Amino acid sequence: MFHSAPATRTLVLWCPDWPVIAAAHAHGLDLDRPIALVDRGLVFACSAAARADGVKRGLRIREAQARCPELIVQPYDPALDARAFEPALAELERVTPGVQLLRPGTCAVRSRGPSRYYGGELAAALTLVGSLGDLGFHARAGIADGPFTAEQAARHTDRVRIVPAGGAAEFLAPLPIDLIDRPPLVALLRRLGIRTLGEFAALEGLDVQARFGDEGARLHAIASGLDSQSVTPRVPPDQLDAITSFEPPLDRIDQAAFAFKEAAERFIDQLTAAKLVCTALRIEVDADNGEISERSWLHPRSFTAAEVVDRLRWQLQGSGTSTGDSGLGAPITRVRVVPESVDAIGNHERGLFGDGPDERIHHALSRVQSMLGHEAVLTVAIGGGRTLADRATLVPWGDRPAFLRSPEQPWPGSLPAPAPATVFPAPHPVTVLSFAGQPVSVDDRGELSGAPARLVAAASGTSKDITAWAGPWPIDERWWDAEHGRHANRFQVVDGDGLAWLLVLDRHGWWAEARYD
Repeated sequence: MFHSAPATRTLVLWCPDWPVIAAAHAHGLDLDRPIALVDRGLVFACSAAARADGVKRGLRIREAQARCPELIVQPYDPALDARAFEPALAELERVTPGVQLLRPGTCAVRSRGPSRYYGGELAAALTLVGSLGDLGFHARAGIADGPFTAEQAARHTDRVRIVPAGGAAEFLAPLPIDLIDRPPLVALLRRLGIRTLGEFAALEGLDVQARFGDEGARLHAIASGLDSQSVTPRVPPDQLDAITSFEPPLDRIDQAAFAFKEAAERFIDQLTAAKLVCTALRIEVDADNGEISERSWLHPRSFTAAEVVDRLRWQLQGSGTSTGDSGLGAPITRVRVVPESVDAIGNHERGLFGDGPDERIHHALSRVQSMLGHEAVLTVAIGGGRTLADRATLVPWGDRPAFLRSPEQPWPGSLPAPAPATVFPAPHPVTVLSFAGQPVSVDDRGELSGAPARLVAAASGTSKDITAWAGPWPIDERWWDAEHGRHANRFQVVDGDGLAWLLVLDRHGWWAEARYD
């Protein structure tokens, strides 16, 4: 049987709608308007105005927009979410030790120490909530036996709620079963008629373990108020970022890059002293007019000080505020560089016989990028999609894709592996003829007018016999949209020279989309 340890008296601080607040501040959005953050095509979080119009977590984008036509949709960025909450964690660690980050916007601390220091649990909770309020973070606090119950207490109050010791089971009993956040188990329990945590807790523990295993038994103990989760304080990371302030503000790109050179060298030296290298960094630029420019940069190996300065120059050139080769639309007052991804320095030692070809390629492309602009050098990131064109996303060299569809998701109608080696930027028009010399077509039932026998290139007029073929495989996208919808059939054919082709037949005719080399 699952045995739970004694519950730890825990204080949880929760900032309502934190992902939406972080995104709104980053993108300059009005929190009073309906906002939804989307992850993998589903609503991840939404503002109070959006919820008032019926938008909720888990809805598909189209359904959410149907409920709220004025909905502002933004992609969910977990890195932004965590980064924006960092000042709150730093403030809490200043006033009390032992803070554990549960997720951005929610953190926990053992209540024993703060309650003794501040003169009781209520005083401790009010102090921590007030310290966050001074920074502009609207937080609520809950104190109970265990992090789970304490978080639910914070979510069911306007400021502070304290669940007496030993009263966790009574407090949790009327709450919905969905709070255990295990959709398969929740769906099964609902089919069994169990709607609340109290009804789940009323089940016999041995029966729950026999039916649902140790994980089910652990969740049963949590629903019963026997939360054995401990509070594990985070270890504050070393401050490895570098900041340079300009007084008076600088209005030329070359001046800013030259002035930042010393800070870039200090940034790399700090990483080297910590036996680290930086493979991804973020540069923040504050302008005199209040605008903030943020950008993340990647490196195939690790950054040098000169490369950090180059990234700052490119960011200023591509910020949209420059007035020429060296002028800025608004003077800048501060530059900050933050390491987003670091690695042990031992994994990036240079080879005995020089650098690898990847670094030479990076140096050459970065040089071209510095001369022609940030968007002049693009690389392909492969994601998910039904067609080959949908899977390829072009991103500037050294950037992380802002939005990339996951290839692990199901894509009905997508081409099975192996994928063609050569995908044409623009499909080539061709003609496929039957043995009778007539163009091959496909009717609404997917039946061919004749077996494919010859492949004719429209541009050159060359004709080749088709020795083998397979298909058709239909593509039916956005069938409800007459203007942007697409209905086509794909074929794989092998010509007389042994080359394999991916062909597409749509309402405009036959096309060669790719070649299997």
